[in-house]
Parts: sequence; C-alpha cells; structure tokens
Amino acid sequence: MRPPRRRVRTWWLKQLHTWHWVSAAVSLIGMLLFAITGITLNHAASIGASPAVQQRSGDLPPPLRAALAHPRSNDAPLPTQVATAVKHEVGLDPMARAGEWSDSEVYVAMPGPGGDAWVSIDRASGKITAEITDRGWISYLNDLHKGRNAGDAWFWFIDAFAGACILFTITGLLLLQLHARHRPSTWPLVGAGLVIPGLIALFLIH
Repeated sequence: MRPPRRRVRTWWLKQLHTWHWVSAAVSLIGMLLFAITGITLNHAASIGASPAVQQRSGDLPPPLRAALAHPRSNDAPLPTQVATAVKHEVGLDPMARAGEWSDSEVYVAMPGPGGDAWVSIDRASGKITAEITDRGWISYLNDLHKGRNAGDAWFWFIDAFAGACILFTITGLLLLQLHARHRPSTWPLVGAGLVIPGLIALFLIH
C-alpha cells in the first residue's frame, strides 16, 4: 500500500496532467494564431499590403426619406426600414450602428477586422454612398489578435482563451515543480525565461 504522501502526490500529478492537457487542447489553435500574428505584428512595417477599395451607390426609396427628417439624437442608428433598404442597395448592413447626423447627411461607420466600411445618406435626395476597404487576410488576423473592431463574441472569446492559457501555464509550472528534482535544468530554464526579457526591457528598450 502506498504511503499517504505518495498517494497525495500521485493524485495531484493526475489532476495537473488532466487540466494541463485539457487547457492545452482548448487553447492550442488560439495560441498558434496569436503566436503567428505576434510575428506579423512585430514585422508589420516590412509586410506590404495594398488595400482593395470598393465604392458603391444607390438610392433610398422616396417613402423612406421622411424617416431621416427627425433623428432621436445626433448619434441615433438608422431606422430599421432605412437600414434594411441600405443593405439591399449597397450590400452593407448598418442596422443598430450609431449614426453621425448632420443637417445634410447621416454617416454610419462600420469598421471591421482587416478592413473598413462606411455608408453616407443624403437626407434630402436619399442618395446612398458607400465604401468598403479590405486590407487583406494578414491585417484581418492582426486585428483579431488585437481584438480591434471584432465585436462582442470575439471579445469574450479572448477572455476565455486567456483563461485557458493561464490555466495551461500554471499547471505547467506546478508540473515542473513536481518533476524538478529529477530534471536539474528546470529552474535555470524557467529563470532564464524571466531574466532574459527582464534584462531586455531594462537595458535595451529606449
């Protein structure tokens, strides 16, 4: 029969290995994505990109122009019927997005990861003008890395992913501690992982 201390250690090893591989599996693809985009962001100045710009136009049906006469506020979204008509005319959906209302027009910005878009409607004539800018897939992935204009779902995904990474690193550290007795290089390597970036930050960043 194993002594109590050995049984406790075996139980902890089993738990740590389980949570370590589960957190690794959950965060694997996200960690790979964030590592790759860390490189592309670090070399952003040397990675060329030629944005593709599309311009579109259309006309708001006359019966809907009256809906633009009295906005609820200076940043009110477009009325539902107007937003639906805009989507039909130019293929962009401004539904529920804040508008910028002036005396002559209403402007709706629709930025997204890897690109930008906007719609402008002349309040008198109903003329719709739209522009879509696509900066390419590298810019798209870089913006996902930064959580830029990616929406609420991606915002919460980043939090969940970060939690999985924290669990992965903490369980990894505890496993290192449990195995360190038989692996003399463990703590020097861990220390190097702290000291090297610390020295760079202190002495080589200006």
